[in-house]
Amino acid sequence: MPTADQARHMTENHDCLIAICDALEAVADSLPHNVDRQQCLWLSRALGPMLFRAQELEEKQVFPMLLGLDQPRPELSGTLERLRLEHQVDLCYAEEVQEMLKAYGEGRQSIAPDTAGFMLRGFFESLRRHIAFEQELLAPLLEAPPEQPTLN
Repeated sequence: MPTADQARHMTENHDCLIAICDALEAVADSLPHNVDRQQCLWLSRALGPMLFRAQELEEKQVFPMLLGLDQPRPELSGTLERLRLEHQVDLCYAEEVQEMLKAYGEGRQSIAPDTAGFMLRGFFESLRRHIAFEQELLAPLLEAPPEQPTLN
């Protein structure tokens, strides 16, 4: 059965990730001359754990619960598998972004500003789309009231 806590936790995680996306966009906009090195270092440390926490909640609690609903939806199985695969891609991409942010934060700009901006925008735009999809599809399923038996 869906719980209000699961929906709330998923939405809170999504809100945190959107805030990180906004901060990543600010870094991308600041390239090449106005980069906040402390912000880069903070983002390099915060991104991976936050993304992992959000994905872990979804994969270990939300997805299994949605697959076990009283009214199974066969089409949901394929969608959830696609979301799991996107999670893996996002984690791999996040590692690259974290390394780049750490280098910028430490003053080691090993990647050209144009390339760094392209990496950041590709990552946060993809993550925003993923979150929007989950909010449109999964959040309503988590918030749906349980089916009431009908009396005949």
